[in-house]
Amino acid sequence: MSVAFELPAELTIYGALETRDALLAWVTQHSGKSDRMLEISAKEVAEVDGSGLQLLAALSNMEVSWQLVEASSAFIEACRTLGLGHWVDSLPSSEA
Repeated sequence: MSVAFELPAELTIYGALETRDALLAWVTQHSGKSDRMLEISAKEVAEVDGSGLQLLAALSNMEVSWQLVEASSAFIEACRTLGLGHWVDSLPSSEA
């Protein structure tokens, strides 16, 4: 079982640098250890802006296979508003 990366409660430009550094360190540590997709949780995200979502878009461009496993309603709404609904559409219906 893999350990999901927990996105912070405030996924905004104000913490983007720290979140990016933590996410990249986590990806480096966990990628290549198995054939499974890396798991990211957004269940604690209470505030999100475009820069926060850019971090995940950049991760997608790094040829890293990842999936969202949990998401807060604020994160889901932000994804759908910015045209990234496909990130949350595969979540269990109780979350999405």
